[in-house]
Amino acid sequence: MALHIIKLCVGCDSLSDLADWQKKRLKEKRAKGQKPELVHVTRMTPKRADEVLDGGSLYWVIKGQIAARQKLLAFRDVKKNGIPHCGLVYDKVLVPVVARPRRAFQGWRYLSAEDAPPDLAKTKGAKGLPEALQRELAALGLL
Repeated sequence: MALHIIKLCVGCDSLSDLADWQKKRLKEKRAKGQKPELVHVTRMTPKRADEVLDGGSLYWVIKGQIAARQKLLAFRDVKKNGIPHCGLVYDKVLVPVVARPRRAFQGWRYLSAEDAPPDLAKTKGAKGLPEALQRELAALGLL
């Protein structure tokens, strides 16, 4: 069973903010002649990398709610100011999930497959709902 990683999306107020930021980042990379891929640099390298790369995703927490996921593709050694870091390389496809509350935490955490929320597209009656309404319905336990 896949193991996932969960991370706070600091600075984003909504899923559309995250999507816009990622599109902008990819455009900047293309303009600089770099490979257009999404990489989140973090200090710690996952010790359970093989489990995570066996179908795992990066789940984003936005405004206290798990909001979306992106498939993790690779982990890459990165130097930042001469200090070793880990680059989490993830897919461009942003998959909305059923909103689920999550308290703030530092860094990233593992997220088991059992604890991961289902994709929104697979949830009956949730497709096409505005993000704010999805959050309210999830908070009431209706999604």
